[in-house]
Amino acid sequence: MRLIYSALVLGALGACAPAIPDSAAGVGFDNSPAAQQRREAQLAGPAASGSTLIPPKAVSSETLPSAVPLQTAGTASAPATGAPLSALAPQAAVPTVPPTGASDTSEDIARDTAAALAAAQANSGVPPVEASPLNPPPAAVSPTGISSENDFAAVSSTRTIESDAERLARNKAQYQQVPAAPLPSRSGDAQPNIVSYALSTQNARGTRLYSRSGFNLEAKAARNCAAFTSPDQAQIAFLSSGGPEKDKRGLDPDGDGFACAWDPTPFRRAVQN
Repeated sequence: MRLIYSALVLGALGACAPAIPDSAAGVGFDNSPAAQQRREAQLAGPAASGSTLIPPKAVSSETLPSAVPLQTAGTASAPATGAPLSALAPQAAVPTVPPTGASDTSEDIARDTAAALAAAQANSGVPPVEASPLNPPPAAVSPTGISSENDFAAVSSTRTIESDAERLARNKAQYQQVPAAPLPSRSGDAQPNIVSYALSTQNARGTRLYSRSGFNLEAKAARNCAAFTSPDQAQIAFLSSGGPEKDKRGLDPDGDGFACAWDPTPFRRAVQN
């Protein structure tokens, strides 16, 4: 009973469902035999289908209702109102050549050229070279491209080993040997020369050579060295006040003969190099 009832429901639903149209119908996809025959007849041409082509009509000889006259350079004007179509055919342009004036004659050109050459000659002072096949050929340049002093062939033709030896002897005879003179003494104040002092010593920094006595020598030296702008100035002041044997200003606490941070090593290296 249930099966019969289900079948009746399905049948009713099928009857109510709308029909699905053919998607290819009406859009040029007709594949029926009749449509195929029609397409073959169209491809076969008018002769096969029995139809005839329509012959083309003759060109009308009517005139234009109105025309505006046109004028262009080098061409004829457009036809007037009522002219036939055949009169509108394009016409070849006629080139316009300006008339030749009196200043374009050959005599004027020659006169201007002569005036320009005369002006150029007056400015430079060197006459211009006239281009002519009758001109002599230019002087040939040496293919080597070097001067005669560097050309072995040219030098060997004018000079010999003996002549060169004589020339060297003449040059040596003109030499004058100037004897060496003593160096001038240094002018100025009598302050110590730290360069000479550095070259006269051999000990390294920190090597004690002279005795120093007192308390807090390092602190005193640091305070006194701060008063100088450079170690060279401190060394000059140290040597001027009795150094290196004496240290009245307290600039050499370790007794090596070098005040503050002065170092004789750069001066010694300069002499060695």
